[in-house]
Amino acid sequence: MKALVFPGQGSQFVGMGKELYDSRKDIKDLMESANEILGFDILSIMFNGTDADLKKTEVTQPSIFIHSVAALKAVNGLGAEMVAGHSLGEFSALVANGVLSFDDGLKLVSERAKAMQDACDANPSSMAAILGLDDAKVEEICAQISGIVVPANYNCPGQLVISGETPSVEEACAKLKEAGAKRALLLPVNGAFHSPLMQPAQERLAAAIEKTKFRKATIPVYQNITTTAVTNPDEIKQNLIAQLTGPVKWTQSVQNMIKDGASNFVEVGPGKTLQGLIKKIDGSVDAASAI
Repeated sequence: MKALVFPGQGSQFVGMGKELYDSRKDIKDLMESANEILGFDILSIMFNGTDADLKKTEVTQPSIFIHSVAALKAVNGLGAEMVAGHSLGEFSALVANGVLSFDDGLKLVSERAKAMQDACDANPSSMAAILGLDDAKVEEICAQISGIVVPANYNCPGQLVISGETPSVEEACAKLKEAGAKRALLLPVNGAFHSPLMQPAQERLAAAIEKTKFRKATIPVYQNITTTAVTNPDEIKQNLIAQLTGPVKWTQSVQNMIKDGASNFVEVGPGKTLQGLIKKIDGSVDAASAI
């Protein structure tokens, strides 16, 4: 079975989407509609901006979504039987399985990005990558730390990102190194994504989602928060909302997709990050780029 997977924040690059834009008129028209929806010229930033421009959350997230849906259009969906997305990528996955229109998905992604940035500005906090420890050990140590620090991204075995208040994240990093982590590295972000500190952003996203039409999925989406196949639009909404303050369980999602028959994973969007993670989760499956 074929599974489409869609990347999240961090996969952006200068020039992203330009080849897609130049490839077909229908893709060009789709991408140009994004400027009107967002109210600014995001395509010029994608094609000609700087790394610093693209790293702004309110630019990064819509850019990756636009690129991913354009790439999806370029390959006509590839006849997939299931989809999943890493964090932000879940919105692209929901366009792929018919739950969201491009316009509605982009509006939600933009609101999500702005809300997350505002939450970061109001309460500066941190994330850190932990390499070389079992997930259970990372969970155990985080639970012992005072303040807020939680597992945020279960990326693959031996690679987990933690998130929370900066002093708590720093203390957790020190204890995780003592426990045998190969690396415990603070990430260059000024916010604690997928932690309780995203509660204000969650409330804003929930309000936007409730005003948006969600259709029944044509194929299942394996959502970050539950890791299992979902088609019901009301469940999908609640899981999207919960994702902002809950962990991205990518390892578990991929494992469940494989258990349910996925053997061919196709990454749709910028970069090759998810292919690498999937191969570390299970080296027996195929993983490649759509374009």
